[in-house]
Amino acid sequence: MSLVPTYTPIRVDEPNQSERKVFFGGLNVYLRSRLPVWRRLPGLLTHWLDRPGLIRWATRFSISNDSAKLAGLTLDMLAGEAGPHQAAGAELARHITIELRPDAVIFSNALLAGALPVLRRQFQGPIFCTLQGDDVFLDGLPPQARQQAIARISQLAAEFDGFFVHSRFYRDYISDYLKLPVEKFHLLPLSIDLHGHVGTPGARAATESPTVGYFARIAPEKGLHRLVEAFEPLHARMPQARLRAAGYLGGNQRSYFAAIEHAAARFADAFDYAGSPETHADKVTFYRSLDVLSVPTKFLEPKGLYVLEALANGVPFVQPAHGAFPELLEATGGGLLVPPDDPVALGDAIESLLCDRERRIELGRAGQQAVRTGFTPQQLAERTIAVLAPLVSRPPVTS
Repeated sequence: MSLVPTYTPIRVDEPNQSERKVFFGGLNVYLRSRLPVWRRLPGLLTHWLDRPGLIRWATRFSISNDSAKLAGLTLDMLAGEAGPHQAAGAELARHITIELRPDAVIFSNALLAGALPVLRRQFQGPIFCTLQGDDVFLDGLPPQARQQAIARISQLAAEFDGFFVHSRFYRDYISDYLKLPVEKFHLLPLSIDLHGHVGTPGARAATESPTVGYFARIAPEKGLHRLVEAFEPLHARMPQARLRAAGYLGGNQRSYFAAIEHAAARFADAFDYAGSPETHADKVTFYRSLDVLSVPTKFLEPKGLYVLEALANGVPFVQPAHGAFPELLEATGGGLLVPPDDPVALGDAIESLLCDRERRIELGRAGQQAVRTGFTPQQLAERTIAVLAPLVSRPPVTS
């Protein structure tokens, strides 16, 4: 298996299995879209901007992933061979068909579909696309650009052999959103590598401060501000309670996080931001410092990997009753659901678990057992192979 980075180097807290070369490097994508002269330069003069270290450095300071500011770049990417990124698409197709020579190709998101037509002409095997939150980005585009992008994706998507999703909810939602035939969708189990997840239910001492945690990217759609709002009256009733947060904080979300810190100042040192864990062990250590996890998303979460990671360490969850969370509760029995957009209900549910150690342990045990038996990488691999294997020798789709 080969993992090919696009836009930016892949950020992981486990050993990085991706290729070193970044295709459609974010800096070159920006310059090709903004400067016509840049499109005419030979690759020898532009490829240096695709160096992973340089891209990582640049994204720390000036590159935004705010979809409202990226409308033009999005439409240029979807234009494919008719747009400014024709050469980059051809380069990716050559790399896949000549150097990698895989049996199948899986796109990580629909926004890469502009590269599909040229790849389809050269690659003989099945081409799928995993859909896992594309609507969140598209919803942030200005209305006209959003309509154009959805129309273009719907047009290009006809050339995919199928689509992978991780929840029944998202299959139904995104197939309607992008106007794609639901019969082309395949449900894959969400999975995590359980190695190193060594937390156990009830391992924290009863004398430790009861702690609720948030572990996700720091962004409005993930809902940290909602958790802070719910925690304030909870803390007034339980002064010993603590709120811990961790996750990637991009430069474009600094002002959002500053507002959160200002709001959290009302409960003094009860709030702690632990940053973005550098290693898998650091992430597990963070989960093991929690009694309850809550990521009260504003958007309709298509998967919720952080729920599985918390449960793998025996930590139950409190989540809004929307998106994939009802399915995760059904499959694991490891938490509680509350009405979305209801900070009072969220705070009450969290408090009920913080005050009931036996209930926490019960939910943590149920969830941990479910994750260890029903959400493994082996199950994900077996299901993926079952879908792809019958198509590997099939002739390519012709448009």
